[in-house]
Amino acid sequence: MLVLILPIAFCAGLGMVNSADPEMRSQAVVGILGVVACLLALIGLPLGIQLWLIGSGGPVLALGPAGLWIRTRPTRGQAIWLPWEGVAQISRRRWSLEKMLVVKARDSRVLQRLGVFTAVDSATLNAFYGSGLAATLNFADRPEAEIMSAVAHYSAGRCQIN
Repeated sequence: MLVLILPIAFCAGLGMVNSADPEMRSQAVVGILGVVACLLALIGLPLGIQLWLIGSGGPVLALGPAGLWIRTRPTRGQAIWLPWEGVAQISRRRWSLEKMLVVKARDSRVLQRLGVFTAVDSATLNAFYGSGLAATLNFADRPEAEIMSAVAHYSAGRCQIN
């Protein structure tokens, strides 16, 4: 919808600016600036809220000798505990510029009791990465190499790492 509205508004504004009347030109410039400001607000506000939700949800991944905690929803702080014996595979995937650590559980039913919104988020992650459990490697507090070496160390060969 935005793709349709912006060119129409821009062309209408150009027509008004090319007008001979100086008063109409100033009104056209103010109108164009108003449309651009509204469009920026319509795009920027939801994007800002989404980024805030992603950044404020707490840890995304935590590893230990017994297993791992991984966030089940990208925009909320809900996480799930998986012992290393419950992890089938850990791999790195890339979607556009985003690098992700993807965890596949041995039992695919682990996400079923976590609610409707988690099911929707999990289905989206599953479509992109092949599993509903994914943690970012781009925006982590440690470098990718350090995260992957910790995964290899703590898993101790109990799951496949790609």
